[in-house]
Parts: sequence; structure tokens; C-alpha cells
Amino acid sequence: MLDIPLLVRVHVDALIAAQNDMGVCDAIEQNAPAGKLAIMSAPHVPKVAGIDPLVPPPAHTVAPHPSTPAPSAAGAVLQDRLAGWVSDLTTLHELTERLVRTRSLDTALDELLRAGAALVGARRGLVVLEPAGGLGPATTVGLGLAHAELGHIETVPRGSTSYGRLLDGIPGSPRPSEIAHPDLLGEPELDPRHREVAARLGYAASYALPLATEAAGRLGAAVWLYDEPAEPEGRRRHLAGLYARYAAEHLARLLELEQARAQVATVAEELLPSRLPRVAGVRLAARHRTGPRGGGDWYDALPLPEGALGLAVGSVSGSGPSAVAAMGRLRASLRAYAVMEGEDPVAVLSDLELLLRLTEPARSATALFAYCEPARRKIVLAGAGHSPPLIVGERRTEYVETSLSAPLGMLSCWEAPSVELVPAPGETVLLYTDGLLQRTGDPMDRAFARLHAAAAGVPRADRNDPEAITDHVLRTVLPDGADTADSADDVVLLAVRFD
Repeated sequence: MLDIPLLVRVHVDALIAAQNDMGVCDAIEQNAPAGKLAIMSAPHVPKVAGIDPLVPPPAHTVAPHPSTPAPSAAGAVLQDRLAGWVSDLTTLHELTERLVRTRSLDTALDELLRAGAALVGARRGLVVLEPAGGLGPATTVGLGLAHAELGHIETVPRGSTSYGRLLDGIPGSPRPSEIAHPDLLGEPELDPRHREVAARLGYAASYALPLATEAAGRLGAAVWLYDEPAEPEGRRRHLAGLYARYAAEHLARLLELEQARAQVATVAEELLPSRLPRVAGVRLAARHRTGPRGGGDWYDALPLPEGALGLAVGSVSGSGPSAVAAMGRLRASLRAYAVMEGEDPVAVLSDLELLLRLTEPARSATALFAYCEPARRKIVLAGAGHSPPLIVGERRTEYVETSLSAPLGMLSCWEAPSVELVPAPGETVLLYTDGLLQRTGDPMDRAFARLHAAAAGVPRADRNDPEAITDHVLRTVLPDGADTADSADDVVLLAVRFD
């Protein structure tokens, strides 16, 4: 990351020393790299495409004392350069700080476009993200451009666009470090389709920068669009280039994080049932939402001998790949115990608790196992530190009364009585994990009340469909996309409807 305050101190010390010794000033003028000192030399930055300068010249609000000697011409130049340099570096520091605070790829791309537009003096722009090596998905994000307008730009032949030339290059030629079109409509060799799209969308100039890092390689390209013929001058280009290099490093880190999250989510989904079984007398529906780091929430529906059905939901402590792996081991073990002694849910959970305590003593888990006989509409269940099921029907919506019990792995020996219930025809039993309640952000008593109200409010037309019931409950308990948003909590919801 750029150490902007350190750069400011270094340049301040150098320029103050130069002001005291005019010979040093001449040396700075003669030995400075081309374009480096000139970037900050102009005290009044011209407007670009109707946008006010990013950093205004310093205003002298206090008149000098009459006894103070007038500064020399060289000293005044140094003061202006110092003020411009400090102001530019401070602006760059603030923009990079805002970028580093972004935690998702979408917000980082939006911040990149807005900051870049301010630096180069543009109003609109787009980022085309095409990471090399499968680091992440390809996407296009616009600033001040609707989806339809982005679609128009994508109809332009790729080889005639700035981002296409930056990403694909020209065979036999090095890829450019920037591409400026100060007057697109005035270029005689401009592609006709490009000219048509530019005229339709109302932009007359563009400036583009690549997004790449040494470690990750090519990531994409950013293009900013001007409403009238214009291009950023040297100072703005320099600042935008510094910002783009830092932004590329930040985007590469976010892409790696997104890729890791996607892999963990894929593994978690593969460890859950690929499809729910078909058993006469019941219909099943399930929903599973994984947190950003991957959690240990799971569910299962297992056909058992004599037409029975084993139902389970649970949650393993922790998050990340280790929790996902533990969840897979716990689910596989429970399936084996369910086949051997599923008619006794207490025995199934007791065996599971013993296995967890012996093989993973540092981990705990909650679980609920139900032995279901669809022909008799009978359920026998036991829970270990788990939330009670919810029965939803025409005449009642109520929680099943279960005894209080500790999670698995918390006590030296787990024990809890089982509970028997007989749902009426047409009633649905909802099994869920605590993540559904915790994602609401409410205290647990209010979260339980919210879930109860959501289940009671299922439209009459949807009560015969467990898929519609689960969707309605999720939308109501977690509105505004909270069920799919990034969260530290997984969500599992399993619906069992009796015909």
C-alpha cells in the first residue's frame, strides 16, 4: 500500500530545504525526472470536460506582515509546488483509504469508478473485469450507465474499444499502459458502430487504464467517458495511474477471497443431499443458504426400512473449511446410526454425541433427528440444543414443546427425552437451524415471534405446496434479500407436508 503520509513528509522536508538554498532549487529543476515535478508545478489546473479541478489552488487568507520580506520568485514557485504536491498526495491517500474499506467486489468496483472519475475529470465510466487464470467471473460494471447502455457498448467490435485493446492487445505489439481518445467523433478511422453508439449515448471522449498486478496478471480495464472532447492532463493521469495500480492489488485480493468462498460453498452443497427422496404420504422441500466463509449447518432426509423416513437438521460450531468438513463427517455418521436404530431418536443422538466427544473433543454441535412414519402420520423426535419444530396448518400454527437439552459435546453424557407428535392431514412441519433466527438481528424471543408470524401468514393458496411455504417463510423472516446476503450464519429450512 502506498505510504502517503511518509511521501508527504519526504517531499515537504526536501522542498523546505530547497527554499532555504536556491542552488538546491536549481538542482531540483535540472535533475527531476521528466514529467515528475511538472505534474505539480501548475498552481492553476485547467478545467477538464466542464469538471472543476480536483484540487483547487491554495488561497492566501492572511496578509503578510509589513516587516516580512517578500519571497523571491523561486521561493513562491516552490511554495506553490509544495502546496499542490501535498494536496495531491492527501487526496490520493483519502481515495485509497476509502477503497481499502470496501469488503466486496461490487462495492470495490463502484468505488474505483467514482474515484477514477473524480481524478480524471469524467462523469461516467465502466469497468470490464476479465481476470486471467480463472481467478474470478467476468463482469462489467458501469457508473452513470444503465444496463441497456452497457449492452449498447458491448455491441461495439471489441478490437475498436479501449478496454478490448487493453485486455487483448495488438498481435506483435506491447499492451499500452493507457489509451486516450480526446475526440472520438472526430477520429476518421473510428469504427462506424462505435461512432453510432457514442453518438447515441452522448459521449465524445474516453480515457482508459488497465487493471493488472504482477502476481495475478491481467484483471480488467477501466474506461471513463467525457460528455465533450477532452482528455486528462499530465497531473491527473499521474494520480489516476497510481490509484489504478493500488486498486488492482485490492481487486486481486477480493477476487481471491470470492474464489475461496465459492469453493467452500460448492463443497458444502456437495455434502448435502443432491435431491430429496420421494416417500408416499409426505412431500418435502428444503432451502440452504451458506455464509461467506462457509458454515456447518446441514439437513438430511433419509428413506428408512418399512416405509419410514429419517429427518435431520443440525449445526456444527465454527466456520470455514474445517466446519464444513466436520459437518460432512457428522451427517454421514448420523445416517449410519439412523439406519441401525432410527426408530429411537434418543439413541441416534446419543451415539452421535459419543462419536463427536471421542473424535472431535474441541467441537460442539446442535442436532435434531425425527423418525417419521408417513402412513400413520406419526413423528418421534429428539433434539440436542436445537430450536423446536413449527407446525403449520389450517387451524393451528404452533411450536412443538420439546424439553431443554444441551448441544452435543458440551456435557460428559448427553441425554434428553423424545417427543411424539401426530400432524393432521394437510399440516406441514418446519425444521430449521438457528441461523434463520440469528440473521434477523433480533433478540431470540422476537426472532421466534417473527418466524411464527411468517408461518401463520402463508397464503391459503400456498399451504398445499411445501416449496411455496419455504419461500414465503424465508422472504418474510428475512426480507429485502437478507436470505441471500453475506452473513456469518448459515440458514437451513426443511418443510415436511403430510397428505
